[in-house]
Amino acid sequence: MLTRKQYELLKFIHERMTEAGIPPSFEEMKEALDLRSKSGIHRLITALEERGFIRRLPNRARALEVIKLPESYQPSPAGKKGFSPSVIEGSLGKKRPLEAVANDDDPGYATIPVMGRIAAGTPISAIQHQSHTITVSPDMLGGGEHFALEVKGDSMIDAGILDGDTVLIKQTNTANPGDIVVALVDDEEATLKRFRRRGDSIALEAANPAYETRIFGPDRVDVQGRLVGLIRRYN
Repeated sequence: MLTRKQYELLKFIHERMTEAGIPPSFEEMKEALDLRSKSGIHRLITALEERGFIRRLPNRARALEVIKLPESYQPSPAGKKGFSPSVIEGSLGKKRPLEAVANDDDPGYATIPVMGRIAAGTPISAIQHQSHTITVSPDMLGGGEHFALEVKGDSMIDAGILDGDTVLIKQTNTANPGDIVVALVDDEEATLKRFRRRGDSIALEAANPAYETRIFGPDRVDVQGRLVGLIRRYN
């Protein structure tokens, strides 16, 4: 799974190598991704290397090799800079519609996409990649667009959300204090937490005393959606 920044960097490296024959410099990568320091580029490159997308070649300057590209890769239009990542963004992306649709096999149910895994604990990478779909009663959804995410972690156990559950999320960019939301932090990490406001800051509050409440400036957090339902399987 790739975060938006990881995807953007991989795409930038690949397209620069295709055009110029050599990888971009760290300074060029930093400017292309609008990062404040090169340390962020080092972290992204390490993450891409660990996931098998690139390889660092020893004893060479700018020694990077792209090994593979994600299935969602789309080349930038000629003469146009920028990226079209298929990952969670501030608007949850526009690549595919998320609205629940009627199930032709059973008109009494709606089919919604499962868009990946969400952390209920230490934030993990989350991508907008439809792994499969599930059918649910429309009574669980109400109006608007919806998607589902698989929960990883135990930070919301006191809210009745367990590791392995599937949460149903209504797509929205706003939240009221106390709502359980999908929050995107720094455009890279997504997590499931209770939304609070503390002055001008945003607090992402766990429902497990083992986890601390995390405080962020308002420009660092984007609400992706609000929890409206939960599905649990018993094996």
